[in-house]
Amino acid sequence: MNAITPASAERLVRVPLGERAYDIMIGPGLIARAGREIAARMKGRRAAIITDENVAPLYLDALTASLEAAGIEASSLVLPAGEKTKSFEHLITVCDAVLTARVERNDAVIALGGGVIGDLSGFAAGIVRRGVRFVQVPTSLLAQVDSSVGGKTGINTHHGKNLVGVFHQPDLVLADSDVLNTLSEREFRAGYAEVAKYGLIDKPDFFAWLEANWRQVFSGGAARIEAIAASCQAKSDVVVADERENGPRALLNLGHTFGHALEAATAYDSRRLVHGEGVAIGMVLAHEFSARLNLASPDDARRVEAHLKAVGLPTRMRDIPGELPPAETLMDAIAQDKKVKSGKLTFILTHGIGQSFVADDVPSSEVLSFLKEKHP
Repeated sequence: MNAITPASAERLVRVPLGERAYDIMIGPGLIARAGREIAARMKGRRAAIITDENVAPLYLDALTASLEAAGIEASSLVLPAGEKTKSFEHLITVCDAVLTARVERNDAVIALGGGVIGDLSGFAAGIVRRGVRFVQVPTSLLAQVDSSVGGKTGINTHHGKNLVGVFHQPDLVLADSDVLNTLSEREFRAGYAEVAKYGLIDKPDFFAWLEANWRQVFSGGAARIEAIAASCQAKSDVVVADERENGPRALLNLGHTFGHALEAATAYDSRRLVHGEGVAIGMVLAHEFSARLNLASPDDARRVEAHLKAVGLPTRMRDIPGELPPAETLMDAIAQDKKVKSGKLTFILTHGIGQSFVADDVPSSEVLSFLKEKHP
């Protein structure tokens, strides 16, 4: 990692996907500039803003004013906040709102919110008129460093998380660092889990940098922008190499197979567990499971847990409020997860910090035994 300098006040990461290439802009004050940046990149002059009831009072007026100042006619839809909004019911609502707004293929759907709004809006943008243009204005740290980049969209069903969706790349991502100041500490910590993930995948120097600089990342300024930019660059590199998750992109799921099972086990109740918290516990479990299989040192698992615990994240299943279903039920959720191919379990495991890999055909008996051992 480079030294933090004032020059880091604004960063741009390019996602070079040929004709579908796009920019990720990272820095302060980007919502106020959104209209100008979007107008420079699209021919259409209509936009449908999709947001939620938490974000709308804070930023919807500013975004709408910015669009209208740039000559873009904007309508908006405000949805309930929370993971349960990623549903078929709300997908229909969004699609109807986009069509009512007369959004054509050269116009845009704009997601103003966190990962839930981004995933849902992106799915609608991908299927309305067989695909309209899409802009992400992520308002959570998790969305800025992960879900807004890469084109994966979708909704949840009772079968599991993100099992219905499409790949639909955005045309622009505007990661306004100022909006993170309004996040609760819990939401910021949850997003930080995804930042740490990039170091644990294949960037041990970045993980060490985070261990030394996480307090500055949390307090804001240049360190925060540097961490977001490094995370976006890491994800961009992976997406460009494997856009549709046929190979190395699966590494981005480090901790997610366990984490998604825990989210399903809590019925996506954000009072008990939010996505980033599930990922944090999942990353610790992935490192401990790797150690159990003699693939990595237990010291690495302890180091991961120590850092995530230091920033205030849950690291154990027992940290989740309320009772969890038995290990067998968690195993059923893992078996339903989209990382399963031809009935064989696929996990992202590790040989150590920054040495993750895709492990195919992991024995289900080993996973179940491990879950029983770790169950509270």
